[in-house]
Amino acid sequence: MNDIILAALNFVKEFFANDFSGHDYDHTLRVYKMALEIASNYDVDEFVISLAALLHDVDDHKISALTNKNKANAVGFMKQNKVNEKIIGEVIKIIDEVSFKGYDTIIPSTLEGKIVQDADRLDAIGAIGIARAFTYGGSNKRKMYDAQDIPNLNMNEEEYFNHVSTTINHFYEKLLLLKDMMNTEVAKEIALKRHQFMKSFLDEFYAEWDGER
Repeated sequence: MNDIILAALNFVKEFFANDFSGHDYDHTLRVYKMALEIASNYDVDEFVISLAALLHDVDDHKISALTNKNKANAVGFMKQNKVNEKIIGEVIKIIDEVSFKGYDTIIPSTLEGKIVQDADRLDAIGAIGIARAFTYGGSNKRKMYDAQDIPNLNMNEEEYFNHVSTTINHFYEKLLLLKDMMNTEVAKEIALKRHQFMKSFLDEFYAEWDGER
């Protein structure tokens, strides 16, 4: 199992070598480490958690739209490394359930899935979350802020994935919602601090935008 995890680490490092959207190898590594930190508090399958955390973005619609539906990159890696079919199924189910999808977002069906979802969401908030939001926005030619562009707070999965807005709107459409969507008590505690940091950042952002000293 350790050999497979090492192979997965090498796989995602190469896979994301040229990604500059905030969904890069460092993001994957942080999610992996956070998932294991949360998992240490529960009786769960850490091998499944590790694989799901490491592979959770390799078929993400923002990165690999052509493989998003069949999870070809994740499945291909696991089959090549002789992961058994039961575990492949468990990992793919977690990957399918982990993403934020507006009001179509679901709570994962297993504790392992809930832990990976929490770890991924924690990396979307706080200081790193702010940096990633602006990195993604810039890489996709999105404006930082437009006072006339009102956040859309009521989107389904299709609307959310096709929605183009400002980076500041993204805080209201997703990031500020995540604190109350955490599954585990460990994640809820971490999320509270990161949530408050984002709110303080927004207060400062608006003050500076309006020219306050």
